[in-house]
Amino acid sequence: MTTMSLVLMLSLTACGERNQALSNKTGSRGEKAWAGAKNEHVVAGWTAGNEESWKAQIRSRGQYQNEYLKTN
Repeated sequence: MTTMSLVLMLSLTACGERNQALSNKTGSRGEKAWAGAKNEHVVAGWTAGNEESWKAQIRSRGQYQNEYLKTN
C-alpha cells in the first residue's frame, strides 16, 4: 500500500506545472524603454534617456532586417 501511494505521489508530481513567473525582474513595468540600459551593451548612436534617439534606432534596426530593401 505504501509503495502504491509513493508511486502515485511521484507520478502526480511529475505531471504538475511549475510557476513560470519571473523571479528576478530586472526592471519595473513603469520604466520607459528609452530610459536606458543598465549594462555596457548598447549600440553607438543611441543616447540613453532620449526618446527620439531610441525611436530612430528602432526604425533603423527594422530597416536593416527588411529583406525587400536588401534585395532592391
